[in-house]
Amino acid sequence: MDGLPFFCIHSISGGRFISNPAQKWSHFVEYDALIPVIRKLAIEAGTKIMQIYNADDFDVKVKSDDSPVTEADEAADALISDGLRAAFPGMMLVTEEQAASHGLTGETFLIVDPLDGTKEFINRRGDFTVNIALVEGGVPTRGVVYAPARDRMFFTLADGTSVEEAGPFDPEKIGDTHPIRVAESDNDALLVVASKSHRDQATDDYINKYNVKDSKSAGSSLKFCLVATGEADLYPRVGRTMEWDTAAGHAVLLGAGGKVVRFDDHTPLTYGKEGYANPFFIAYAPGVKLKSA
Repeated sequence: MDGLPFFCIHSISGGRFISNPAQKWSHFVEYDALIPVIRKLAIEAGTKIMQIYNADDFDVKVKSDDSPVTEADEAADALISDGLRAAFPGMMLVTEEQAASHGLTGETFLIVDPLDGTKEFINRRGDFTVNIALVEGGVPTRGVVYAPARDRMFFTLADGTSVEEAGPFDPEKIGDTHPIRVAESDNDALLVVASKSHRDQATDDYINKYNVKDSKSAGSSLKFCLVATGEADLYPRVGRTMEWDTAAGHAVLLGAGGKVVRFDDHTPLTYGKEGYANPFFIAYAPGVKLKSA
């Protein structure tokens, strides 16, 4: 054991304390406390986003990587970040809109995309989401995905299982929920969902390897949630994404019995990678017989 970092997980009443002397960021993760906070912040951010979305006009800027950012992204990010730092001081926080956070490293962290699907937002197509997730040891274990323009809310409970909540959404009180579960897939008649804004020939070429009954397009992390609810069997992503784009939807899908693997070798997609950039990946219900890349 000499020279090796010590890492242990102690189970404690609805949460876990993760300790690792080689890791700067250690934190007690109390799931019972975490879930109401991230749900509330997602709803409040969604309300702010919809106020801007429904305005006559809003500002759009271009970031250094040529991706668009709106005042809604920035307002939602400020609200969520302030709320998470107040509720969980000392917890590492990575968020898309704060470049300084992209250089942080740790085993346990919160990761946020305050408005996933900015192009859908700009074009007023509705398929955008608020995403907040907890990552532990490379795995997104808890998360919330809120699609305010679609009135859909998905999140993991403290026990790790996933639910969809019916609106209207009260930030202070969880409403009626029902468990969600991936489909029992029929490999002779699969339902596929793919990106609305980033679909290309490489994606279609891969989808064509399957026996597809129906294919639909959707924006943002909603695609993970459609697999989680059984509305789709398979979501391949042959294109650039970042961990904040995928973590919350990945957590919801895991809690519904689904899987997310790398496109190239079908090993699990992990988090906390350098630069927080993802490889291509496939999200799917376990009954799907995956085809090679």
